[in-house]
Amino acid sequence: MSPSEPTADWFEQLLKMLVRNFEIISLAEAIERAREGGLSGPSLSLTFDDGYADNFEVALPLLEKYGVPATFFVASGFIDGGRMWNDSIIESFRRLDDGTVELDLAGQEAFALSDWDSRRLAAAATIAAWKHLPPAERQSRVDELAGRVGDLPGDLMMTRNQLRSLSSSPQTTVGGHTRRHPILASLPDAEASAEIVGGKRDLEDWIQQELELFAYPNGRPGADFNPVHADLARSAGFRAAVSTAWGTLDSDTDLYAIPRFTPWHRNLPRFAIDIARCHYDLI
Repeated sequence: MSPSEPTADWFEQLLKMLVRNFEIISLAEAIERAREGGLSGPSLSLTFDDGYADNFEVALPLLEKYGVPATFFVASGFIDGGRMWNDSIIESFRRLDDGTVELDLAGQEAFALSDWDSRRLAAAATIAAWKHLPPAERQSRVDELAGRVGDLPGDLMMTRNQLRSLSSSPQTTVGGHTRRHPILASLPDAEASAEIVGGKRDLEDWIQQELELFAYPNGRPGADFNPVHADLARSAGFRAAVSTAWGTLDSDTDLYAIPRFTPWHRNLPRFAIDIARCHYDLI
């Protein structure tokens, strides 16, 4: 764990604050209310992306404790010991020896590593530089970097059994998030469709539930996904899809480009202010 990551105690305090100030409803219910024109007042839906093990180990018990529903968008290709490419970068920089590390990046080819902050910044710059590369080229570069440090953790994501347990909770909904979390806009349409459909089929087979909600990897409209990918999600059987564009859901929202927002502050009053700002700046 890195020093900047939120803790279980912080997440519990956040839930307490949200429960006091909002009606927390599932994303599916929010969509239904929006369709019927009945979404109003201080309501809020929680979502988690990717399928990390801490979603099951840390978040789920607290969601159940406070009766808070949430939607978990899972990339099926990393379940059971997989590791996302960006986590391979982070874990590699965590383990590299102090000193200068040279990489093939546009504009910055070397990083001086000494403490966690220098490693965090180096990882962030590398992720940003490689994010939109063709998947095969990106993975080749990630593998070369990871090869400098040896074994990386294989327990960052949920196992299939954890996913099944999570999906059986009355507080949870599982949604699709592709198989390997590619930037859909970087793929030919046939490959993008295979990712969307394949991830949906994997999860439905494992948890024996029909998936109705989808999250675009990375999720920026026009950069990471385009209208064609909304059509692919619709054709795959999803009835709605979320992006990472900041905004709020209402009756006029395109249900295949639902906005979300992520206040990053660990300071809870600042967190609350960001939620309020996002809501009132957009209505």
